Amino acid sequence: MTKHIIAPVSELPVGARKIIEINGRSIGVFNIHGNYYALRNACPHQLAPLCQGHITGTTLPSQPGEYIWDRDGEIIRCPWHGWEFDLTTGHSIFNPHKLRVKTYAVTVERGDELLKQQIGTDEADPSVETFPVTVEDELIVLHL
Repeated sequence: MTKHIIAPVSELPVGARKIIEINGRSIGVFNIHGNYYALRNACPHQLAPLCQGHITGTTLPSQPGEYIWDRDGEIIRCPWHGWEFDLTTGHSIFNPHKLRVKTYAVTVERGDELLKQQIGTDEADPSVETFPVTVEDELIVLHL
């Protein structure tokens, strides 16, 4: 599994999204109530740019004439035809058992730890001038 740094946590506040391209794939990364989720930016209906859609909530089952609004900020509506998907799972709202969008794992990692993983801890070549580097922010990391 390959790690891709998306952004510092401070650049993707609650309710925000960032659409990126990695290895020819367009992927949307979302901050939902402080948790991060990633979806393929393609609606399974006609490959519309799903992650550009309106983020909303949904109504819950209730008594006739009663409307209970919930999951605000967790549902995305396709900008072309209005199909809705759960941002946290990728499942369709109207047919969750048969229709879904590809999801990807997202973690938040300390910048200094991630830097150590990427550059390793091998001894540096003494003929090459090096400088200490630190990353003090937490980073949003997508796993492909």
